Amino acid sequence: MAIRDAVSADGTTIVYRVTGPETGRPLVLLHGWAGNLRCWGGAADDLAQRYRVIAVDLRGHGYSDDPGVYDDPKAWAADVAAVLAAEGIDSGAVLLGWSYGGIVATDYLATYGTGAVAAAIYTGSLAHIGPGVPGAATGPAMDKAIPGVFEESAGRAVRAFAVFGNANTGPGEDKGVDAQRLFGGSLATAPSVRKALFYRTIDNTETLRALDIPVLVLHGTADPVVPADNGRYIVDNVPGARGSFWEDAQHGLFIEDRARFVAEVSEFVDALD
Repeated sequence: MAIRDAVSADGTTIVYRVTGPETGRPLVLLHGWAGNLRCWGGAADDLAQRYRVIAVDLRGHGYSDDPGVYDDPKAWAADVAAVLAAEGIDSGAVLLGWSYGGIVATDYLATYGTGAVAAAIYTGSLAHIGPGVPGAATGPAMDKAIPGVFEESAGRAVRAFAVFGNANTGPGEDKGVDAQRLFGGSLATAPSVRKALFYRTIDNTETLRALDIPVLVLHGTADPVVPADNGRYIVDNVPGARGSFWEDAQHGLFIEDRARFVAEVSEFVDALD
C-alpha cells in the first residue's frame, strides 16, 4: 500500500492510496459527498487482490487540499486527470464513482473524454447535479438532513447526519464499525465544503449519450439518499449501459453486501477487452 499525492491544474493537492498489483488494471475509486478514501472499507481490499486500486480523497475531503473552488466541473475533472497522470495511466482505467463520486467521474469524461478510460461504474450514484436537472434528484434522507449537515454547530450536525440511519451500510449490527468510520469521515469534512458541493449545477446528459465505453450502474431500489431513478437515468442515456438494481438495498452497496458488490464489479471489469 502506498499513499501518494498529485497536484491538480489549479494547484490543489489531491491525496490518494494505491493498493494491489502495479500491473493490475487501474480501478479508480471516487467516494461520495462528505466521505474519504477510507469509506470503501473491506471492498477495496478485496478488489485490490485483482486490480490496481486507486482510492482518491476528493478535493476538500480527507487529506486533500480545500481550495474553496467546488463549482467548476473542469476543476473536478482535472483532479482525476492529475491522479491518472501521476500514476502514468494513459489507457485502460476504470472509474468507479459512489454517490457524488459519479458526478466527478462524469465531469472527467465530459472534459477529457475516454482516451484513458476503458469503462465506468456508478454505484448509488448520479451523473450530474442541480435543481431541475433530470436524473439529479435527492432522496428523502438527504432532503431531511439538509440544511443541518451544513451546520458548524457540532450538535446540530451530528443530529442531522443521524438522519441517514442505515442508509450507508444497510441493516445489521455487524456494520457498526463501518458506520462509525463513515460517520466520522462525514463530520471530519469541513462544514463549508459540505455546503459548497451542493452549490453547483451541471447537466451531463449529453456526455452520457456520447459515451463510447461500457458502463455499469449498481443501485439499491430503496436508496433514500440518491433515488434509484437517478441510476435508471444513466442506464437510459448511456448507449449499451448495463444496470443492476438491488431489491430493497440502500446507498452503500459495497458495505451492505460486500461480496455481491465485489463479484459484480469484478465480473464487469474482467469482461473488458
